[in-house]
Amino acid sequence: MEWKVDFAPSYSILKIKLRPGEVVIAEPGAMVATLGDIKVETKMKGGFLKALARKVFAGESMFMNTYIGGDKGGEIWLAPPVPGDIKYIELKNSELHVQDFAYLAHHGDIEVGVKFKGFKGLLAGGGGVFWLKLKGTGGVWICGYGGIDEVELKPGEKITVDNFHALAIEHTVDWKIKKFGGWKTFILGGEGLVIEAEGPGRVYIQSRTLPSLVELLRRYIKR
Repeated sequence: MEWKVDFAPSYSILKIKLRPGEVVIAEPGAMVATLGDIKVETKMKGGFLKALARKVFAGESMFMNTYIGGDKGGEIWLAPPVPGDIKYIELKNSELHVQDFAYLAHHGDIEVGVKFKGFKGLLAGGGGVFWLKLKGTGGVWICGYGGIDEVELKPGEKITVDNFHALAIEHTVDWKIKKFGGWKTFILGGEGLVIEAEGPGRVYIQSRTLPSLVELLRRYIKR
């Protein structure tokens, strides 16, 4: 399987060449174009209960599009829903936790489920408490609003990231969702929930967030 990302980092588009029989699974609505001999199947991945859990808890569609290289092979183009970068993460019998809005596509023997991070986030009224869990061997493409930075934590090293800036976290990282500072800071400081993570492992962070854009547009429209 060959692939490349064009127009990075601001307006990235993922172009994957599929040989006969090669398969890539993508988020519904991500397809931009297909070239050559590409077959598409829409399936409920992981069975009804797992698909329902992704829909109810992580906000994901119960169905995913499977693109298969036909007899002559072909190419599939995929794009994120917002301007930003695309990053590939390889899995080798390992696990990756991904925000629902950051998942774009994957290939290989990978199971997609839901990772629950506790009731504290729900009580605080924030988003991102339920993350996607991708487990197996293959590769995952994630997308972000703006650029994507990769922070590799050493054992015992810690980082605190705004909940909406965090995109993906390796399974070796010990992490939790919590409010930022005390209740005064949480309510008035504009930060809300954060990810507190401790290495070893990698944390992937986006440089912009959609809530900030929505708030900016709301203020502009009110003028």
